[in-house]
Amino acid sequence: MKCVPSNRGARSQRAASTLVSTLARGHEDGVEMSLDPAGKSACATVHAAIAFAVALGALPAFAQPGQPAPVQPSLSMQDSSLKPALPGALQGVGIDQRLDQQLPLDLTFRDEAGRSVPLSTFFQSKKPVILALVYYRCPMLCTQILNGLESSLKAVSFNPGQDFEILSVSFDPKDTPELAASKKQLYLRRYGRPNSANGWHFLTGDEANIKALTDAAGFHFKYDAKTDQFAHASGIMIVTPEGRLSRYFYGVEYAPRDVRLGLVEASENRIGDPVDQILLFCYHYDPATGKYGAMVMNIVRVTAAAFVLVSGTFLLIVFRRDLRRAA
Repeated sequence: MKCVPSNRGARSQRAASTLVSTLARGHEDGVEMSLDPAGKSACATVHAAIAFAVALGALPAFAQPGQPAPVQPSLSMQDSSLKPALPGALQGVGIDQRLDQQLPLDLTFRDEAGRSVPLSTFFQSKKPVILALVYYRCPMLCTQILNGLESSLKAVSFNPGQDFEILSVSFDPKDTPELAASKKQLYLRRYGRPNSANGWHFLTGDEANIKALTDAAGFHFKYDAKTDQFAHASGIMIVTPEGRLSRYFYGVEYAPRDVRLGLVEASENRIGDPVDQILLFCYHYDPATGKYGAMVMNIVRVTAAAFVLVSGTFLLIVFRRDLRRAA
C-alpha cells in the first residue's frame, strides 16, 4: 500500500497566512469588516460549523514549533571545495552580525552642516535608529542602498525625527560635509515627507572614528587605490535607543514590513500599535537570512482565536435575534 501525503497542512497554512496578511493589509488600508445580523442564520451556521471543523482538523498538522523562513542553499553552505575563490580585493569584505553589540556613542563625526557632533547626539531622543554605512562618492552600490532605504520608508507610516532617526554615515574619510549636504537634499526631495530633515542625518568622519564604528558594527570593507573606490557589502542596521545593534537587513531592497517590525522591536514597543504586536507574534527575525519569517504555529493560534471570536459574535447575534422573534 502506498502512503499518499495529505495536503491538509499546506491548505491550512495558506488559509492562516491569508488571514494574517489580510490583517496586515487592513492595518495599512483602514479596512473594517462587519457582520449582518439579518443574514440567513441556517446557512451561516452551517458555514461556521464547517469552518470550525476545518480549523480543528488543521491543528494536529501543525503540532510542532514554528520555524523561520528556511535559508536557501548556497555555495557557502556546501562543501568548501565548491566555494569559488574570492579576488584579493574582496577577501575580508562583508558584514558580521554583532547583535546586541553596543556601538561606541562617544565617537565624533561631522554633520552635513560641518558641525562636530558626538554619535550620542542622535540617541538622546530615545528613538530607534536606522544605520546605513555608505560613502557618498560611490558610483553604484551605495546609491542603490540609499534608494532602497528611501523606497522602503515611503511605505512605512513611521516618520523620521518623530518615531525614529536615520544615520547615513560615510566610511570614506575623503567625503566632505558639503557632499553629505548634497546627498541629504537629494534624498529628502525623493522621500518627500514633510519635516524629515531633522530626522535623517548624513555624517562624515576621520579614519579613526570611521574604523571604530564599522568595526563595532561588523562592517568590513577594503579600499582599492587603483580605482579610488571601496569594495564593501550592502545592508542596513537597526539600533536600539540605547545604541545596541538590534537587526541587520541585507541587500539593496528592504521589505517595508521587516523595517517596520524591526523598528517596533528595537523601540521595545514604544512605537507601533496592537496590530504590530500580532504580526510580531506571527513573524520572527531570522539572523541567518536577515528577514522576518512566518512562525506557522503562532499563525494557527491567531487564526483559531480570530475564528472563535468571529464565531462567538455571530452566534450571539443569531441567538439574540431568535429570542426577540420568539418573544
